[in-house]
Amino acid sequence: MSETRTSTLKQTSRLVELIDEIARKGRNASKILGKVASRSKDEALLKMAAAILSEKSYIIEENRKDLEDAKSKGQSKAFIDRLTFNQNRIKAMAEGLKEIAALRDPVGEVLGMRRRPNGLLVGKMRIPLGVIGIIYESRPNVTGDGAGLCLKAGNAVILRGGSESLRSNLAIGELMRHALTKADLPKDSIQVIPITDRSAILELLKLDNYIDVIIPRGGEGLIRFVTENSRIPVLKHYKGVCHIFVDESANIDMAENICINAKIQRPGVCNAVETLLVHEKMAKEFLPKVVRKFEENGVEIRGCERTKKITPQIKRAKEEDWYEEYLDLILSVKVVSNIEDAIAHIEKYGSDHTEAIVTRDYEKAQTFLSKVNSSTVLVNASTRFSDGFELGLGAEIGISTSKLHAFGPMGVEELTITKFIIFGDGQIRN
Repeated sequence: MSETRTSTLKQTSRLVELIDEIARKGRNASKILGKVASRSKDEALLKMAAAILSEKSYIIEENRKDLEDAKSKGQSKAFIDRLTFNQNRIKAMAEGLKEIAALRDPVGEVLGMRRRPNGLLVGKMRIPLGVIGIIYESRPNVTGDGAGLCLKAGNAVILRGGSESLRSNLAIGELMRHALTKADLPKDSIQVIPITDRSAILELLKLDNYIDVIIPRGGEGLIRFVTENSRIPVLKHYKGVCHIFVDESANIDMAENICINAKIQRPGVCNAVETLLVHEKMAKEFLPKVVRKFEENGVEIRGCERTKKITPQIKRAKEEDWYEEYLDLILSVKVVSNIEDAIAHIEKYGSDHTEAIVTRDYEKAQTFLSKVNSSTVLVNASTRFSDGFELGLGAEIGISTSKLHAFGPMGVEELTITKFIIFGDGQIRN
């Protein structure tokens, strides 16, 4: 056997042993963490927030190294934005941890007690999921938000971020683990995998004896890779092909403000709008104005034939554009005949993430709410509000576009499951 072959086998063996050890430590930590009192978890969260704020210069320096590598590889502006960790974003992550600490602890909550004809009292109690694996790409804030939510719900977490954010993730993870130790909780409740090789993910996805659920966050390619290779249940967060439908009755100024905000406020995130649908009776008045505003903000418009007749300077949309999650300053625009056409378009091309209608017609709003079955549906508001923090969940672990066992923005309650609890008085089954 060649030396190269021997070396490769040894490296593979070490990787397998390391990932197995990380998962085993996570399982052991979860057994302790699931029984910890709320005040102990909250104390740890507050210590994490304090550590992140006090060591923000260290985090920014490690993030700078990640950014230099990403820029040298020619990554897009949207990618760089997702990767960047500045003072404001570090402060937001710390504030998010404080807000998680202030949330009601769902663990131990009893739901729906009812008495059966035989006198048994039957209910459900929230318990932690156990060990959660989070696999994500370029957003280092996921390290803090994900770990904080998992801890609050009594779960151990194993974090595997993208190679482009490894230094940032390890820095944040180190600070959080130190805070756990100071709070007398097992430091292995939070672990960051220090390997960039994708084979580390494949090994992690085999360990269903240690890990209870996998949550992937990132592009469609990552989600499909995880789903196709996992032995562990996966909470899928597929792409965010989000739509806004501007109805004929919409207030034009409101519609413009909502559409501009939903596209340009932060184009590289999953709740940014990707397709704008405009009622044909509103199109001639609304489209020239809003397209001009988009173009002033650097947005490339790709429109249907009817849109291009009204605003001839734009690019013509291709069929594949309607399926596209651009995560960039690009927007598809289509003129539709009515609300039924808008809903049909969303059903065909959407990803069950987030849709919005702008209208002053109550019946149209109710029709849109009842017939559009995406995880978040809004009336007269930006798609950017499809976010756990904005919806009062504290931080979020992700936005589930699958329907088992959570759908939409996932907060601390979605990181628990329920068990049946039964109170009897000597009953036996006949």
